[in-house]
Amino acid sequence: MSTLAAPNEVVTRALLRQVRLPGLDRPAALITLDNGFDHTKPNTFGPGGLTSLDEAITEALAADPAFVAVTGKPYVFCVGADIVGLPQLADRAQALEIGRLGHRVFARLKDSAVPTFAFVNGAAMGGGLELALHCHYRTLSAGAAALALPEVSLGLVPGWGGTQLLPNLIGIPAATQVIIQNPLMQNKMLKPKQAAELGIADVLLEPADFLERSLEWAAGVVRGEVTVTRPEVDRDMWDGVLYFARQTLDARLHGAVPSANKALELLALAKDADFATGTAAEDEALADLVFSEELRSGLYAFDLVQRRAKRPAGAPDKGLAREVTKVGIVGAGLMASQLALLFARRLQVPVVLTDLDQSRVDKGVAYVHAQIEKQVAKGRMDKGTAAKLYGLVSGAAKAEAFAAPAPGQLTSFADCDFVIEAVFEDLGVKKQVWAELEKIVSPEAVLATNTSSLSVTEMAADLEHPERVVGFHFFNPVAVLPLLEIVRGERTDDATLATAFAVGKQLRKSCVLVKDAPAFVVNRLLTRFLGTVFAAVDAGTPLETADSALDPLGLPMRPLALLQLVGPAVAYHVGGTLHAAYPERFGLSENLKRIAESGQPVVVDDEINPAVAELLVVGDAPLTAEQVRGNALDALAQEIRLMLDEGVVAEAQDIDLCMILGAGWPFHLGGVTPYLDRTGTSERVTGSRFLPYGVASLPA
Repeated sequence: MSTLAAPNEVVTRALLRQVRLPGLDRPAALITLDNGFDHTKPNTFGPGGLTSLDEAITEALAADPAFVAVTGKPYVFCVGADIVGLPQLADRAQALEIGRLGHRVFARLKDSAVPTFAFVNGAAMGGGLELALHCHYRTLSAGAAALALPEVSLGLVPGWGGTQLLPNLIGIPAATQVIIQNPLMQNKMLKPKQAAELGIADVLLEPADFLERSLEWAAGVVRGEVTVTRPEVDRDMWDGVLYFARQTLDARLHGAVPSANKALELLALAKDADFATGTAAEDEALADLVFSEELRSGLYAFDLVQRRAKRPAGAPDKGLAREVTKVGIVGAGLMASQLALLFARRLQVPVVLTDLDQSRVDKGVAYVHAQIEKQVAKGRMDKGTAAKLYGLVSGAAKAEAFAAPAPGQLTSFADCDFVIEAVFEDLGVKKQVWAELEKIVSPEAVLATNTSSLSVTEMAADLEHPERVVGFHFFNPVAVLPLLEIVRGERTDDATLATAFAVGKQLRKSCVLVKDAPAFVVNRLLTRFLGTVFAAVDAGTPLETADSALDPLGLPMRPLALLQLVGPAVAYHVGGTLHAAYPERFGLSENLKRIAESGQPVVVDDEINPAVAELLVVGDAPLTAEQVRGNALDALAQEIRLMLDEGVVAEAQDIDLCMILGAGWPFHLGGVTPYLDRTGTSERVTGSRFLPYGVASLPA
């Protein structure tokens, strides 16, 4: 045990008390996990926490209880292993030891002759969920915020029994989804209702009196009044499901995520191996992966998303933020309608849409109402909330919305504190919108632009109060992608910026402060990246070769699928903005222009559209896949160094945060800069690494 001492561990104590319940002749033992902090610092398990749990189980069982139950502090059950301590492990033997310690302690609940229960009252992830799986029965709070086995996204596998217990509880298709598929989909969490439907929990209870109801339910099980039935797991489909999963992984990731393949091997073992053999294999897998570059990149990415995103670098004092009581949205197209729904849901204030004519406005408001109805139909929103949101979202044609308000008029922009425009990406159009708006809104009203590439400073240049214009760049789809690039123009003041950050936080977005530079961060890098791919196509490289060249990185989608998502016309427009700013690095591809003008889909049913291939006019100097990949990585390294030199963001960490949250670049790459460092690209192209050894990589 001494070899596992973790000096910086925040120890989660296992606090034991006896609980007397009607109809039971002996008290029950209730173990509460609590690290002494509030819910913002969740319970985790390091060596100290596991030892405390071990001691609590020993003491509980010694008293011969009616049953043993484990629960968490308010809002948190346990979010798993103390991953902060993983990079401090000195060698493989220590990694093996931490795996075996967790297995030994948790197995006591599984092997107990006394009934054991997990009362999952809040967030349960990784080792926390694995602890619950070891118990004989599980209750789950409908208010639990996050349920997942996210290890694969970090470069690990569930290493404390998850790969062996879960498939034998809920079946191999669902277990593969939870252990592999969800982590690779931006770390998708399970909702409590989903977890209960999958069979992870035996009963779903309301949060208000969760502990009391859990104790009553457990007592009912022990008294024989409550019978828990679980469907038999279908073992005939096991091999077929895993074969299909492996084919899918190979097609998508091409071996770039070793943890995903290791998880598949462990799930295969769970079909027939005894528990001791399966968990011993988990120990070995964990020990192998702890000393991988992918894990270090994954831990770095996790830290960015969990910590840096919550404390944006360079954000002004939040006390300067102004209150927002009404929001105006200029435009009523798809992006504007998505924004209207988001603002209404999160801010719970009136939101007014406007566009050139009433028919467009009506279409936008109808879209919002339809989305609300879908949420109600899926059980994700109650009818009372839906009715409130219906009342908050309204619209009017521009002539009415921008005119002096009539008494009692709700659709005027005059009393909006925060106005965001989502109109056509043309500087003249946007400047005209602000010029007309400035005549009717107060001097303190924030004017936010959702521009993806244009200059915020130029947009505000002719205004009487340019200091209240700020970039507020969302990513599509708005409801899914968490990034919000907040752009400070040359004259944007601190109060405006603070208000923008406060609103972004209310919208539950991760905000990154960005300098007013062409296309900001994500679009600038993706445009440079796509530019190298199209330069290869223009030179004569077959579309299939250029499109598959980046496969070894395991990116969320290939370049042409990304182009399809962004839209060729949008990509060409942003490319034009960047070409005007940096003509030596951002070329204009005539082939991309042809594709944009044709209106043809680039990809059809995951295959390159032959009609698009026929549009191309190409040279006779094709590149190999390795050359395309090398050119793309070199271009990214060069562009990132230039962006850091220009002060577009504070540090390389912000570049990585933007790429993870705005472009879905995977955790196993650490965003982008750790991969460029790992492959030697950074030093070769720019003369130095972006991050020191040991930050997102193994120590030197």
